[in-house]
Formats: sequence, structure tokens, C-alpha cells
Amino acid sequence: MKLISNRTLMILLIAVSVYGYIVACTHKDQVLPAQASGTTTYAHGNGVFLPGTLTAGDTTQWKLDQVHCSVLWSGDYLGAAGLLTGRFNSFGMANVTPALMQLYPKNGQPLPDTSWAFYEGQPSKTYFNGYVQVNTSNTGEPSRDSGCNISALFTQKITPGTQNLLVTNLAQIQTTNVAFDPNGSDYIVTLNLTWQGGLTAPKTEQLTGKLVFFPENPVTEGTSTFKVIGLQLTFQFNKSDFGITSTNIGDAMTIQCNMNFNNK
Repeated sequence: MKLISNRTLMILLIAVSVYGYIVACTHKDQVLPAQASGTTTYAHGNGVFLPGTLTAGDTTQWKLDQVHCSVLWSGDYLGAAGLLTGRFNSFGMANVTPALMQLYPKNGQPLPDTSWAFYEGQPSKTYFNGYVQVNTSNTGEPSRDSGCNISALFTQKITPGTQNLLVTNLAQIQTTNVAFDPNGSDYIVTLNLTWQGGLTAPKTEQLTGKLVFFPENPVTEGTSTFKVIGLQLTFQFNKSDFGITSTNIGDAMTIQCNMNFNNK
């Protein structure tokens, strides 16, 4: 029998390949591999962190380490590329009800920082209330902080030895929902911001922010060993919504709350 020539064999191979390609492309009933979902599962721990009664030495109770915390604000300086920035020197984590809106003749925060709870793996149980004393806004420029900044924020100068939690000097946040961030390992927070500002009465506005959790970290100071955790909340609001008309700064204000806790 005569062997098939190389040329004939090549023609047959090409024909078979073309046929296979056509068949593969026209098999509409062929089961294709499942397409990737594009979703990522983010792991969360099961830590539970509560303030309790703030009893010193009880390691199950987490205390706000206020001297290592900050509440920062920033906004665009109009007509320039830079930011105007500052911080509030006096703040706390308490639910300031109308009965507690007073002038307190004392140094340091007058209310215990117990109005919060953080559940790492069950964010629906997480909540916190926070406040700042508006007249303690500190830009690093004393003439501005005790001058135009006070009038622009519709409050009054600090009285030495007094903590001013009157409604005209109080801005508060209160969470209404905390949930896992579907696009990362952080949390999405829905909160109410309540502030009178330049209005005739306090206004409450619902906002959305992001919460970052910094897990437990052991620390040794001298002969003392304890743990620390951190919560960082960032959100924005428009100052004009609260009657603030100053043209020195843009309307959108960014607030960053850096809260550190220990279990000493």
C-alpha cells in the first residue's frame, strides 16, 4: 500500500483542525466553566470590647486612652491648594442628654466615656456616642482660635476651669447602624450628627462614614503589661447645612476620630 504523502497528511490535519474549531464554536449547549464571582470574603475576629464601669485593673473593661486620642477636622482653603486643619482639644464618648448640657466647673471631661461597645464579628451590636466642645477647636494659631474661629462657629470663648457642654457649644454623633464593608475588612457606619452651629436650634443630619478597627496589641510599660485597641472613624459633612457661612474654608468638612483604648 502506498503511504500517504507528507503534503496530503498536512492537508488532512488542517481540515480536521478547522472542523474541530467550527464544532467547538457552534456547540451552544456545551457546559462552560463557571465564571469567577469577583467577590472576596474578608475575615473578621470575634473580639468583644466593652467599657463596663471603667474599673482600674479590670482587664475585661476597656478605657478610652484620651491623652492618646484625637478628633481632627480639615477642609479646603478657598483659592489655594492646601487645607485648613485643626483638632478639638475636648471630646468624649458619652450620650449628652439635655439634662447633661451644662457648664461643669472642673478640669477634664465631666462625663465618663462609657457610651460605646465594639463587637468585631457582630457589627450590628456595635454602637457609640461621641461629642466635642466646639470652642476647643485648635488650629495652632491662638489669635484665630480665640477670635474669628469662635464667632464663625457661633460659640463662646473658653472659661478657664470650666467644661462647656451647653447646646450652643456641643456637636454630637450617634451611630444608628454599623455593618461590614462589602469591599474590604473595615466597617460602614451610619450616624447622626447633631449641631446647632449658626442655626436657631440644633439640627440632626444622617451621614455615612468608614470605621477601621486596629486589633488587640500587647504593650509593656515598666512592670505593667496590658493591651490596646484602636477605632478610627472618618466622615464628611457640609458646614453650610449647619448655618456656618465663613468663606475662609470650603463647604465639605472631613472629620477623623482616632480613638485608642486600653484594658489597664
